[in-house]
Amino acid sequence: MPHGDVDTFHQNGIWRNKIEGRSTIEGSYDTKSEAVAAGRELARSLKAEHIIRNENGQIAERNSYGNDPRDVKG
Repeated sequence: MPHGDVDTFHQNGIWRNKIEGRSTIEGSYDTKSEAVAAGRELARSLKAEHIIRNENGQIAERNSYGNDPRDVKG
């Protein structure tokens, strides 16, 4: 994950958001939907990528908010 992306993940029964490259957790939530909503807003404010993981750690979804390096027409 590039430096500054927002990662939403499950750890020890709690959903969390973390900004890559920082040691602190940005938020802890009881449900995945709460964590995803907060992570989305954080990624938008940082103009970063938002990586959403399933409980098992696999990436379920990726969204880019303003820093998409691809130049694809259409």
